[in-house]
Amino acid sequence: MIDPRHTDWWRDAVIYQVYPRSFADSNGDGIGDLPGITSRLDHLDRLGVDAVWLSPFYPSPQRDGGYDVADYRDVDPQFGTLADFDRLTDGAHALGIRVIVDLVPNHCSSDHPAFQAALAAASGSPQRALFHFRDGLGANGELPPNDWPCMFEGPAWTRVTEPDGTAGQWYLHLFDPSQPDWNWDNQAVRDDFESTLRFWLDRNVDGFRVDVCDALVKADGLPDWPHPTHGVVEPIDGRMPPMWDQEGIHDIFRSWRRVLDSYEGTRILCAEAWLPSERTARIVRPDEMNQAFNFAYLEQRWDAVAIRSTIISSLQANDVVGAPTTWVLSNHDVMRHASRFGYDGTVALEAGVGADDPQPDRALGLQRARAATAMMLALPGSAYLYQGEELGLPEVTDLPDDVRQDPVWERSGHRIRGRDGCRVPLPWEATKLSFGFSSVSSSDTWLPQPDYFGPYSRDSQNDDPESTLCLYRRALEIRRTLTGPIRWDESAADGTIAFARGDVKVLANVNGEPAALPEGASVILSSSPYAEPGSQVPPNTTVWFRCEEA
Repeated sequence: MIDPRHTDWWRDAVIYQVYPRSFADSNGDGIGDLPGITSRLDHLDRLGVDAVWLSPFYPSPQRDGGYDVADYRDVDPQFGTLADFDRLTDGAHALGIRVIVDLVPNHCSSDHPAFQAALAAASGSPQRALFHFRDGLGANGELPPNDWPCMFEGPAWTRVTEPDGTAGQWYLHLFDPSQPDWNWDNQAVRDDFESTLRFWLDRNVDGFRVDVCDALVKADGLPDWPHPTHGVVEPIDGRMPPMWDQEGIHDIFRSWRRVLDSYEGTRILCAEAWLPSERTARIVRPDEMNQAFNFAYLEQRWDAVAIRSTIISSLQANDVVGAPTTWVLSNHDVMRHASRFGYDGTVALEAGVGADDPQPDRALGLQRARAATAMMLALPGSAYLYQGEELGLPEVTDLPDDVRQDPVWERSGHRIRGRDGCRVPLPWEATKLSFGFSSVSSSDTWLPQPDYFGPYSRDSQNDDPESTLCLYRRALEIRRTLTGPIRWDESAADGTIAFARGDVKVLANVNGEPAALPEGASVILSSSPYAEPGSQVPPNTTVWFRCEEA
């Protein structure tokens, strides 16, 4: 059961992300749902996670995988009902697993009633003031109000047809045109989102993961910005881009924190912000958010020097504000790390891979992914896992292009395949239709599963001590015993990373020569099977060990 006295649970929690459409389907329609998640809570319990984060399950036309929200205070019928949500939360809490839900405050769906009202209203109306409507430039307003690009390709502005049929104003959407940005300078928007927070807190959620939180406030006047805005956003000439990380976001976060702190128990906020470590740390000051995703760590290539440097800079930046560091290797927006590490060099995390693109080395990618995870789970702070990574699932790099649903595929003119490859439904049972994804006999899934998913299924790995699933279980079990800060071993050979926490030592041979363990080492976890005790640790392998006292 959840212990309300454990107020600092989030500082070292392992939080498991569920993408509801792809986790488990209870009714055979090929789409995952809340009852399906509830039916598989035993998997999360045995895995040993502390909390589950649910990607959006709200009413949505699903033009961007549920991140186009049409109603923030309900459940989409394809996922279930509010009663199903309550049963899921109660079931998780009974197992000691906390529940975190997604908050999508930068934009809503164009189907949201407030935006539909804005379209029907006049220029300058209170309805349009909830969003960023502007007159266009040019002789007849035919040009966008500024040069901002959309994250899904093309301009960040779409012109509307006014109720009288004439070409009218433009509205801002940093993402797809079906996702208009809210105007957070408007107090009515702030009040409404506080009501949304209270709605879910009253249903006993334990926190919120906040989508694109660094984009809420835009610079006054919406000035032009003729520079790239993708990836980790860096200042240029001492200025941040006018659509990212403006000072006004911090007042919003403080007001949310006051709301959460008014509830019993510790409820948390986790920021999604693609910012440098020192700027991300400003979001997790004591009166703002509790956590922020460490995207600098997620973006690192498989290189010992780069990884160690990012660990150090991340810890230093968060130590300044007294916040824990989070670690993450995969999520619903990026290529799974079991495939990413199957390439050498830098990989475009969100671009996707098609059947006619260069393919990753699947065996090498999994070996490196296991080593990367074993290293990550030994670090101090909180760790986020993405559903299926505990099975060693690869990115599906051979999806037929005609089934793709990521809006960037169409917006880019079929240049960028997007994120569908990491969202394919999970395999649970190797010999069943849809690999057991649907509890009702059905082979249909909203994205097709590849034939090679069978050996990755949960039941194929459940009792194999060398499986990726058993590696995760063992690592999470031992992780609970790790204490204290990192003590670096500065004598580590080139290509390796070595440190200790408490009496557990960690050696990650990233890309070095085979490395010997010290005399008297007793291995308690190894990401790859290797020979007799005393043998050398090969590249792409992480081991945890203890040394016998002299």
